[in-house]
Amino acid sequence: MKDLKNSIDAVNSIDPDDYTATINGLGVDFQGFEGSAVVFSVGTVTDGTHTPTIEESDDNSTWANVASADQEGALSDLASDTNQRVGYKGAKRYLRSVLTISGATIGAQAASLVLRGMPHRAPVN
Repeated sequence: MKDLKNSIDAVNSIDPDDYTATINGLGVDFQGFEGSAVVFSVGTVTDGTHTPTIEESDDNSTWANVASADQEGALSDLASDTNQRVGYKGAKRYLRSVLTISGATIGAQAASLVLRGMPHRAPVN
């Protein structure tokens, strides 16, 4: 079995919490890395519609949705206890998770983790 721990880094874009309103995650810098994936982790979805997307940026300030051609896989509305993941193959320096929420009063337990891989220098600390 090959070691994966020293070849990836994991950064919270959206911290684990109960969400009832749209949240833009923190931007994650990909300088020094050549690969990435985004994981949306879901607990209980009580009510509302919770739509995950990923956005990219050159400067960690101006954001745009990732084009489908730059995304490996697809995301769908969150469902209880169902994690989702997509890969990113675009060329922007920053990536963030977005969770667009409508019609929620109790909401959903969710988080998003951005994985950075294929580092220029390993091991990743």
